[in-house]
Amino acid sequence: MPRSLRFLVFAVLVSLSSVSHAQGVPVSPAVELANLREDVRLLTQRLGELSIRVEQLEAENARLVSTAAGAQQNVATLTQLNTAISDLSRDIKAASAQTKSEVLAVVAVQMENLAKQTNTALDAVSRNRAPSPASFADNFPKEGVSYTVQPGDTLSRIAQKTGARVADIINANKISDPSRVQVGQVLFVPGGK
Repeated sequence: MPRSLRFLVFAVLVSLSSVSHAQGVPVSPAVELANLREDVRLLTQRLGELSIRVEQLEAENARLVSTAAGAQQNVATLTQLNTAISDLSRDIKAASAQTKSEVLAVVAVQMENLAKQTNTALDAVSRNRAPSPASFADNFPKEGVSYTVQPGDTLSRIAQKTGARVADIINANKISDPSRVQVGQVLFVPGGK
């Protein structure tokens, strides 16, 4: 029997012995021994219950210590998670800025290419367009005939048919492109017959 239990049993026996003597009741040694045995049995039973309860409390304490350690580990994990989220957010912002820069560079190159193509097209149009005279002369005869352009006619052929000058026909009709007269077009032929 453990030392603390023996001390407890001794203390109970002394207590019971002093109670029975204090009441003035004579107790036989056999009854006193039986009472002591019953008290020891009850104390042993109570001690067993207390030992089980201590074991349960120790197990509960171990579980709480483990849970507390896990909570501390979770706090560290939450801190790490917050750091990771912060790092990820910074990386996303940097990637977004990089992507924006790349898109702007591509758009700038495309706009430059489009401007070059537009300028090339405008140059081609201006080269293909016949230069129009800045002004038409007004020194042609004011009398003449009307002439309807026939298939195969050119300004020089019309001038030959009517006896007029090509320059007078161009000036009188303000023709900017002499190579393009239309069939059915009515022209005034100055000095023509």
